[in-house]
Amino acid sequence: MKPSTLSDLRSTFGDHMQENIPLSSYTAARIGGPADVIVFVHSADELAIAADKLWKLDLPFSILGGGSNVLVSDKGVRGVVIINRARKVNFNSQAEPPTVQAESGVTPNDITQRAARLGLAGLEWAASLPGSLGGAIYGNAGAFDGDIAGSLISLELVHRQNGRQTWTVEKMEYGYRTSVLKREHPPVIILSAILALRKGEEQAIRTKMEQFSEQRRETQPQGASMGSMFKNPPGEKAGRLIEAAGLKGSSVGPAEISNQHANYFINHGQARAEDMKALINLAKNTVSEKFGVSLELEVELIGEW
Repeated sequence: MKPSTLSDLRSTFGDHMQENIPLSSYTAARIGGPADVIVFVHSADELAIAADKLWKLDLPFSILGGGSNVLVSDKGVRGVVIINRARKVNFNSQAEPPTVQAESGVTPNDITQRAARLGLAGLEWAASLPGSLGGAIYGNAGAFDGDIAGSLISLELVHRQNGRQTWTVEKMEYGYRTSVLKREHPPVIILSAILALRKGEEQAIRTKMEQFSEQRRETQPQGASMGSMFKNPPGEKAGRLIEAAGLKGSSVGPAEISNQHANYFINHGQARAEDMKALINLAKNTVSEKFGVSLELEVELIGEW
């Protein structure tokens, strides 16, 4: 990055900015080379202002919330990475249905836990779900027959040319683990969202949440991972195909295809993005050769590849 550009960024973001910082500390897989610049934001307003300033400087930037569902390259990210810590949450128990308005940096699990304390149901499927609300909205995260598409009422975003906008859920054109934002990458940033809830009884809500969390613990491996690596093909399970291809437990360096669930790739210590990418290619190629199925990544690749 040019010295003059760095100088502009320092004067713009001050103490909210750091330079040449490894992104491994900000990703769920604990993998990622350095970003030229990282900028921390702590509210939806700060996020909108930061995005607008970077657009005006014509600088490329990425956003990390919880850091799941992404694999950051060993070479790192040129430009700016915004670390989204906008986590304000407001419940409206009197609305019909009850709603929660939450900023995009909060975790779905945090919303779910707080909703349970108020006797508000509907997000139990998100208990212990990793990542941020913004990422969940972007990729239509889901589990246990629930997903964001079934809960979202509307979202606020900022568009590079058109400023702040409110979108209804229909405008997101949701599909399985995808949205119009993920497919087309328009110049927008998710700021916050309103989700629908329903009234319930706290203990019953917590019982259901614990059942889902326990099921997650039993079926999904512990350790540093990106979450599900591949989308499930129609009528199939990516993990079953990878296991049937004989790849459970396969490893490249400290990166391993989990013995517990073959659609989870685990970093056992100092794995590099290059190691994970080699396992991704192994799984894709082997499943294609043996079963004629083309696996599609659920995880997004970020940075210089």
